Formats: sequence, C-alpha cells, structure tokens
Amino acid sequence: MKIIDAHHHIWRQADLPWLLGPTQPRIFGAYDAIKRDYPIEEYLEDISGSGVEKSVYVQANWAPNWAEDEVAWVQETADRTGWPHAIVGYCDMTVPDARPALDKLAKYPLMRGIRQQFHWHENEQYRFARTPDLCRDANVQRNVAYLKDYDWSFDLQVFADQMDGAAELAEACPKITFILQHAGMLEDLSDDGRATWKAQMRKLAKQENVVSKLSAFGTFIHQNDTAHIERILHDTVAIFGAKRCLYGSNFPIEKLWTSYGELMRAFLKAANDLSAGRQKAIFYDTAKRVYRL
Repeated sequence: MKIIDAHHHIWRQADLPWLLGPTQPRIFGAYDAIKRDYPIEEYLEDISGSGVEKSVYVQANWAPNWAEDEVAWVQETADRTGWPHAIVGYCDMTVPDARPALDKLAKYPLMRGIRQQFHWHENEQYRFARTPDLCRDANVQRNVAYLKDYDWSFDLQVFADQMDGAAELAEACPKITFILQHAGMLEDLSDDGRATWKAQMRKLAKQENVVSKLSAFGTFIHQNDTAHIERILHDTVAIFGAKRCLYGSNFPIEKLWTSYGELMRAFLKAANDLSAGRQKAIFYDTAKRVYRL
C-alpha cells in the first residue's frame, strides 16, 4: 500500500526552546530521548520499508519570532533531499492582522497550511494555549479566513470540550479546510470520557470542511497499543468517514515508545477490517487531497 505520512517533524535541537534546558513535565511524558537533533536522514531511516512515499512536515514550536526561519530550513531540507513534500508552518493568528507574517511564508513553494495549537485543558500539563476559547476570538476567525487567499489549510488542535468553539470557527471560515489534529486528542479513556469525545466529534464533523488526522494516539498512554489505535480509528472513521480521515505518525514523538515499523504495523492491523478503498483514503488519498501533494 502506498502511504503518506501527514504529520511528522524534523529538527535541530538548538532551534527549539522546549528541547533545551531542564526536562519539564509534558503531555507525552519523559522526552530526554528526543532532546537532540532529529534530521531528515534519520526520519528516512525510520520509515524505510514502511511504504511511506511522501510526507508532511508540521511545525515543531520554534521560537515564535523564528516562524519564517523554520519554514526556510525545512524548504532547504526538501530542496536538498526531496523530503518532506509539504510544510505546515506557524503563524500567530491572534494578532489583529496576520497577513504580513503569512506573506513572508508564501514565498516557500512547499507551504500548504498553518498550525497554531489552541488546545487548553484544566490539567496544566496538557495545556498549551493561554485561554480555552481562542477559536471564538474575532482576530483568529478573521485571520484563519485569510488563508483562502493563500490556498492554505489550518491544522486545528483542540480537546473535546473545545469543539463547540472549533465548530464555530469552521462555520465562520467555510472556504478553509480544517485538519483536526490527533483525532481530537482523546485523553479521558473512561466510558464517560469516550462518550463525551464522540459526542463532540459528531458536532465538529457536521462542519463538512473539517477532516480528522489519525495520529499521536500514544500521547496520553505513552505506548504503541494496537487495540487503543483500533478503537480511536474506528470511532473516528464512523463519525467522519474514511474520505475525511488521514494517517500521521507524529514522529519522532512516538519514537519515545515505539519504532516506525511497529507503529505502522499497528495502524495497518487496526484498519485491516476496513475495505481497500477506505484504507486507501486513510493512508493516502485524503492527505494527497487536503495537502495538495
């Protein structure tokens, strides 16, 4: 099967403030093993034999004022090696007018979208955004709508209890494709937690310009668990449909607890009972379409 990895990172440690200094409590647990350079050459070694033919780089939280430097470095990497095949950069969408910053990124041919992480949680370890309702911010809604002028998508990262606001953002920007990160970041694995997540996912899926990325399922359990992947994958496909779902590895974060080959085998096994057409959509076609590969 041909596969597109629609969510991975590469980096030089010196460029990422969060990879420097003392280790801090983070959403994905202990991360000393990735406090180092992770170049494209290592990523290519990791995916060897996996069937991955193309990939999408997603911003990795460089210092905010280095947003263009990040995209420039990834573009240079792609020019040199042929990988990755698309770039999702960073821009602060909370400012009054993001277009000057977007214009700086527009000169890089592989730019396909923007990610700014809006996820907020009562648990401070899971919290990234400064407030829970950035999706409802007037500046955010106006700036995200501007992405249509660049033919870019928006990688949307929220928890389940933020999805009402996320649906409002998607409704306010009907010409923008929103790519929900990590299938809505299911972190409460209790029966009630799963029920809430599914109900909120159904609300968000009513916005037809939203697709869901099947990625980072090890974030809250810190392991590669096929049954866990299968349950989230099947629930998400049932809600969004396979043509609105796409696979991403979240490497090298997931490398903290698994190899790429083991992760790929778990995903393929989890999707094994789906039709060939649905598997092709999840592992190739949707990513090709939404990231214009």
